[in-house]
Amino acid sequence: MIRVRNLTKKFGNKTVFADINFSVESGDFLTIVGPNGAGKTTLLKIMATLTKATKGSVKIGGFDAKEHPDRIREIVGVISHNTYLYNELTASENLKFFGKMYKLMELDERVDHVLKETELADRRDDRVSTFSRGMKQRLSIARAILHRPSVLLLDEPYTGLDQHASRALEGVLHGLTGSGITTVMVSHDIGRGLALADQVLVMAAGSVAYHAPASEVRDADEFQAVYDRCINITDAKDMNR
Repeated sequence: MIRVRNLTKKFGNKTVFADINFSVESGDFLTIVGPNGAGKTTLLKIMATLTKATKGSVKIGGFDAKEHPDRIREIVGVISHNTYLYNELTASENLKFFGKMYKLMELDERVDHVLKETELADRRDDRVSTFSRGMKQRLSIARAILHRPSVLLLDEPYTGLDQHASRALEGVLHGLTGSGITTVMVSHDIGRGLALADQVLVMAAGSVAYHAPASEVRDADEFQAVYDRCINITDAKDMNR
């Protein structure tokens, strides 16, 4: 479903990352972790066609991000710590606004479905300005899956959430597993990222430092040790340049 080949991104003379390669099979969940500045969010923006790569290619659902960005936007949903919701509109009004942009048929029925899926049906007529941070994040998931995307891209979705809201969000994401949606999540939360993942990938010092099935690490502590080794090795390489 997702194929990234030799992807490089530069801002002027600064190389954010170089020669990134990975694939994600249809229906799989990939968690990407790494230190600040590793280029994780920039990678997701390229996959979402929000910015362009300097070199290399991204293909999603068989469509090239450079050649067919509109086709990719039709099959991708994006969630970040910014909810991109309109506070003065109700939950249902927000969803209907985005649904009309996608020219969805049977929009009312689809809005009802995603509100139930994200456990917000009882707040459908309340303004988003009255929602908690966790509720807004769940509504942003409803927005992202409204058009039945094949691929979901999540950029630090747990940012700013308290424990209750994090558990609620985690429940929604667990509910999406087995739905056939291919998911890529950038997260600093190694425990939650590992629990959801079929694959894990560590980005550090502008490259892929580790990429393997999640089953290769038994628990969050073991993956934390793998992560720390990756960071230490790439830090040492940087010092020797």
